[in-house]
Amino acid sequence: MTYPSTGIDVAAVDKALTTTRAVRRRLDLTRPVDNQIIYDCVDIAEQAPSGGNQGSRRWVVVRDPAIKARVAELYMATGGEFMISARDRIAGTGHPQERVMESAAHLAEHLAEVPAIIIPTIVGVHDGSGRPGLFDSVIQSVWSLCVALRARGLGTAWTTAVLGKREELREVLGVPDSNTQIAMIPVAWYIGDDFKQAPRYPAREITFIDHYGHTWQSGPSDPPQLANGPGTVVEVDIRAKPAVVWDLVTDINFGAVFSEEFVGARWAEGVDGPALGAHFIGSNIHPAIGEWDVSCHVHRFKENAEFGWVTSDPQNPGAQWCFELASIAGATRLRYSLVLGPGPSGISRAIEAMPEKEPKILQRRVTEHRGNMQRVVDAIRDQLTVERCANAANPIFGK
Repeated sequence: MTYPSTGIDVAAVDKALTTTRAVRRRLDLTRPVDNQIIYDCVDIAEQAPSGGNQGSRRWVVVRDPAIKARVAELYMATGGEFMISARDRIAGTGHPQERVMESAAHLAEHLAEVPAIIIPTIVGVHDGSGRPGLFDSVIQSVWSLCVALRARGLGTAWTTAVLGKREELREVLGVPDSNTQIAMIPVAWYIGDDFKQAPRYPAREITFIDHYGHTWQSGPSDPPQLANGPGTVVEVDIRAKPAVVWDLVTDINFGAVFSEEFVGARWAEGVDGPALGAHFIGSNIHPAIGEWDVSCHVHRFKENAEFGWVTSDPQNPGAQWCFELASIAGATRLRYSLVLGPGPSGISRAIEAMPEKEPKILQRRVTEHRGNMQRVVDAIRDQLTVERCANAANPIFGK
């Protein structure tokens, strides 16, 4: 895409934005950070949007070794001890949070040695009403600070655990009662030059146009078409390990109890169960379509992580379905997605019969699927919640 001339190096801005990571282990604890660098970056941060255009942000930069030591003690008490314990407990296990805990524990153990610690605050005290006007006037500014420092070769980490001792921190720093502390940002020169992008979902999988959860593989055109790859996604967080959720996700008949359309499935002859390339037959019913069977082919399979299949023709599927599992803070985030097309299916035949109604047909069909998909993931969550509660109450399994 061609952009109008702005005099801004778009590639450089994009690189700074996409490589500003939380840096903990690779902070240079020996190289001084000049105050002027911090002043320059605060000047940049202060240009961030602010509610009512009021300059209410105030920045505390901690350099005194004695004060840093006290801040480090508070951080250790509110989160550091847990991080160190978690690091030691899961070290060498291959746990998905192993590297994160190692990094977090390292910062907790060495926070007092960081050249500068920045505590951003804002004038005002949040009343807990949920109304905007306080945090929404400072968070974007702190992020600008982190990006500006990153562009100059310094690393930062956005931390908030120390706010568990907010009043003690207030006393140590002399922050007035009329101000709210927002975060704690350790600052140091970065060791190395390989800032990398983090793994994230592509924009098209998490960006919804007009309706939450409705996705498009391309476009959408105006008016929307089946060729654009319309689809939907539902998500739910489940307090269970991925391996436990996986057992229900790969049970191809589980959803039949809860879906208003899918009524059951069977593995093809000679197929023992889920595996890459496995084939099963799904049975469905719809008041406007009738009853039908569809051939399904597993095209995504990673144990405890993803289970996906395409319908009809594997090379030109009528639909693409997938369950994805990710560990999220002691739980599993279950994501269930659908993309219609590009191959022929019942919906493509309906569009051929009424081409002028294609946008409405797509909207209605995606909405129907979304409702059934939501019922299935909710049922998985509810069943595992019931099982967890039952095990906790059982004197044998609850130990």
